[in-house]
Amino acid sequence: MAGTPRAHLLTTGTAEDYRRVLAEGIDRVGTRIARTDRPFTGVSPAALAPAVAAVDLDRPLADATAALDELEEVYLRDAVYFHHPRYLAHLNCPVVIPALLGEAVLTAVNSSLDTWDQSAGGTLIERRLIDWTARRIGLGPAADGVFTSGGSQSNLQALLLAREEACARNPAPRRELLPRLRVLTSAAGHFSVQKAATLLGLDADAVRTVPTDADRRMCPDALHAELTRCQRDGHIVMAVVATAGTTDFGSIDPLDAIADRCAAAGARLHVDAAYGCGLLVSPTRRHLLAGIERADSVTVDYHKSFFQPVSSSALLVRDGQVLRHATYHADYLNPAPRASGEQLPNQVDKSLQTTRRFDALKLWLTLRMMGPDAVGELFDEVIDRADGAWRLLAGDPRFEVVTRPTLSTVVFRYLPPAPAGHLADDANRHARRALAASGAAVVAGTRVDGRQYLKFTLLNPETTLDDVAHVVDLIAGHADRYVGERAAAVAPCPVG
Repeated sequence: MAGTPRAHLLTTGTAEDYRRVLAEGIDRVGTRIARTDRPFTGVSPAALAPAVAAVDLDRPLADATAALDELEEVYLRDAVYFHHPRYLAHLNCPVVIPALLGEAVLTAVNSSLDTWDQSAGGTLIERRLIDWTARRIGLGPAADGVFTSGGSQSNLQALLLAREEACARNPAPRRELLPRLRVLTSAAGHFSVQKAATLLGLDADAVRTVPTDADRRMCPDALHAELTRCQRDGHIVMAVVATAGTTDFGSIDPLDAIADRCAAAGARLHVDAAYGCGLLVSPTRRHLLAGIERADSVTVDYHKSFFQPVSSSALLVRDGQVLRHATYHADYLNPAPRASGEQLPNQVDKSLQTTRRFDALKLWLTLRMMGPDAVGELFDEVIDRADGAWRLLAGDPRFEVVTRPTLSTVVFRYLPPAPAGHLADDANRHARRALAASGAAVVAGTRVDGRQYLKFTLLNPETTLDDVAHVVDLIAGHADRYVGERAAAVAPCPVG
């Protein structure tokens, strides 16, 4: 695409260049994915950083081919490929092709989903998908919501709405109310709740964690005790955050029982279903979300269990009127409606963002080309696979498992032979690092009760139990070697 700078703009006159350049890029990525035989090359930051630093961003390359050749060296070759069946680490999913079609369309048209005059049909598509999701949850006829960048933003906005609702219900001055506000959440809940509380100006101890049971689910009786304690101490519980799919364990809090406690205490209930939202379309497991329809707000991440590219998420609310707490008017963008004027459907009135991508299009095309049942079947597959992984690990004396999974995560750890039991934490850390450095597989790590554990997160239906078993053996091999080397290093020297 040589020539003037305008030659690089997508216009009527450059449509053919657009087709050619994107086709070349798609062909390059398709070839790379087809040939990828492991999820990661194992490259270290120190090894890759010089290649990136050496790129002279002030001197452009000759054409797309040269740029893609360079991209191979600084990104594509060493990218972490979530589509590979032995990527078992975080909540990153392989993506469905209809959503990739949506991504290509939305980036080229480049609609901004803040006002009607920037998006038109995009606004209506997003609103239709919000209505569809709210109906799947069961939030009722007054429900509404908005697409967000991810679960952290959705949780932030949910707690913003909860704070403002608490302040609106209480006649005390705001400066006196804010230090009294509390948020109750599971000890296994997402860290974004604490981050949101800080961003919202709440006290450092505003977030109180509620103990969990053996299956890492919030205990309703412990929640009741904390609600009672807050009332006794003169604190105001602005929200209880339940989780439908914790990051580490995939646990689903007992939503109905929690909703009962919230109703009795007059507390607002938010459900973080960023992970577990895929159950909304599961043909066999929708019942696991029983009680979610009683929430005041719900976080969903389509880019986890709906197999969508990042980002594709939403916040849903039972009463659409609460979204007014995010509404600010600007004469140049979304002026306040006059009594006799027409009210245009401006999504910026509901969002924390102004300029916002048309991420809803990816889900729209997914539903139109696959249907919700097909998406749910994919999620069911990975849940089944996780249960198989749990059975495999629970029957392997080299490992211990924390709890049987409800969704698709399995938390476990390698157990060294008895004399080397004190090396368990270091051995598990080493095994994870060594595995990643080999590139043969990628697994996650976490801490449970102060001890180091490993974690499988299965979101790829292509992952088989043979893949899991192979990775388990690799982990044990790395850990065994580490323990053996440490034991040899401290063994006493022979005398004589």
